[in-house]
Amino acid sequence: MSRIAVLGAGAWGTALAISLARRGGHSVVLWSFLPELASEMKDTGVNSLFLPGCTLPAGVLVTADLAVAVKEAEIVLCVTPSEHLRGVMKQIAPLLSRDQIVVSATKGLEEKSLLRMSQVIASLTDNPCGVLSGPSFAAEVAAGIPTAIVAAGTPAVAQAIQREFSSPTLRIYTNEDVTGVELGGALKNVIALAAGVVHGLNQGNNAAAALITRGIAEITRLAVACGGHRQTLAGLSGLGDLVLTCTGSLSRNRMVGIELGKGRKLAAILEEMNGKVAEGVVSTAAALGLAARYGVEMPITEQMDAILHRGKNPKEAIHELMTRPGKDE
Repeated sequence: MSRIAVLGAGAWGTALAISLARRGGHSVVLWSFLPELASEMKDTGVNSLFLPGCTLPAGVLVTADLAVAVKEAEIVLCVTPSEHLRGVMKQIAPLLSRDQIVVSATKGLEEKSLLRMSQVIASLTDNPCGVLSGPSFAAEVAAGIPTAIVAAGTPAVAQAIQREFSSPTLRIYTNEDVTGVELGGALKNVIALAAGVVHGLNQGNNAAAALITRGIAEITRLAVACGGHRQTLAGLSGLGDLVLTCTGSLSRNRMVGIELGKGRKLAAILEEMNGKVAEGVVSTAAALGLAARYGVEMPITEQMDAILHRGKNPKEAIHELMTRPGKDE
């Protein structure tokens, strides 16, 4: 029986632990940064803070000890917020053996370095590394609702993830384009914020469709400039994830955008999230940093950054997008 360590007991990490344990054939350990949450999950089998209503299978070991979590795990699955990944990796890097596979399931960019999550991992360890991304609401995965996502890495790593994670309710495709898969997952959060703003302003379906379409064009431009493949962004980790996050009621990034569109301040919105993370808030500035580095135009991202970090009026931002000089599609 293989052992898989899931680092991060947020909604997505908890859902993946449930899916892996339900599949069978694994020994699953779930690490929580919060000792009190780990104790609660041990006692009740429920993550009431991040994934209420979903029960952990009896075989999942819950711990607040990182060393216990990663010991003898064939796969170490990192599902921490992007801002905490480096700190967690620094702690576990000395504990890893060379053949343990490290997988990132975090959809974000490191704010200051502009690195993708796999690049953060590679900067701290020589272990084989892969990425898991795609259209996936945690609550639906935990509930066993059919979901299809992508494992990216070398063929050996991607196939190992596919083999160990696939189940009748979670279908895993493989892709060697780590750059495209990661940037698709990170940048769609930025466009989802903007989609929420459009909804919060009651701008209608036409505007939402235009935003999603031009959003995937923006994402693709930057991903290709960074070395990703255009076809990747037309797949699950690009268009698929973008559509889900821009239209689904379970999207945290969309929810933040909706509240911004209603005129609320970012600080107040984030405070009410009780520790839940909307990665697009951090990824917006990082995306603009990458865009500047590679000379890529990202008008939606620019306006979203102005709304988030400079208090720009959302109606003014939409007006500026609509009145830009004419372009070829």
